[in-house]
Amino acid sequence: MSHYTKEEILSKVDHTLLKPEATWPQVQKLCDEAMQYHTASICINTCYVRQAVEYLQGRVPVCCVVGFPLGAMDTKSKAFEAKTAVKNGAAEVDMVINIGWLKNKQYDDVRADIAAVKAAVGDKVLKVIIETCLLTDEEKEIMCDIVPEAGADFIKTSTGFSTGGATFHDVELFARCVRGRCKIKAAGGISTVEDMETFLDLGADRLGTSRAVRLLTAKSE
Repeated sequence: MSHYTKEEILSKVDHTLLKPEATWPQVQKLCDEAMQYHTASICINTCYVRQAVEYLQGRVPVCCVVGFPLGAMDTKSKAFEAKTAVKNGAAEVDMVINIGWLKNKQYDDVRADIAAVKAAVGDKVLKVIIETCLLTDEEKEIMCDIVPEAGADFIKTSTGFSTGGATFHDVELFARCVRGRCKIKAAGGISTVEDMETFLDLGADRLGTSRAVRLLTAKSE
């Protein structure tokens, strides 16, 4: 038996649609499901933020991705995208770090990149995707310091567009290394209700998945 109710899990889910070919009717359906099942947010690409905000009318927060999925554009462009998204009504922004800079050990640049996006979003929630599947454990641990130091609200595992998604190992590592200085989001490849529950048990505060609504509602019908 689960120790979470369906509603408890859904309240932690960023209901996600980030495919490049996503159409407005598909985003609309995402919004409808989010309103019906009371998810934490919908998570979409920035081109649909204004439309989704108008459609949802404050009933569900809009989260969007910035510098996605590679994270390798210059800092000013990333910050500008974030600022525009917030102006269009986004309540939360999930950005991708500059992974190459991390590999180059340009830690100050990585921190400044995140801080610039945080300055652009102001009091809105900033989640930082570090793309764990491309990193060593040492690099993940370094990011557990840099993300809170830069003022971000969440450290997030994955885009879902690289070589792998969230793992239990990575969320355990985050929980151990961030020590409550920021929250944790597990995203990418989460495909069962049991996995969702395990990620929450390990310390994730938010789950990024396109499947949660389907899995949890199918279970109860």
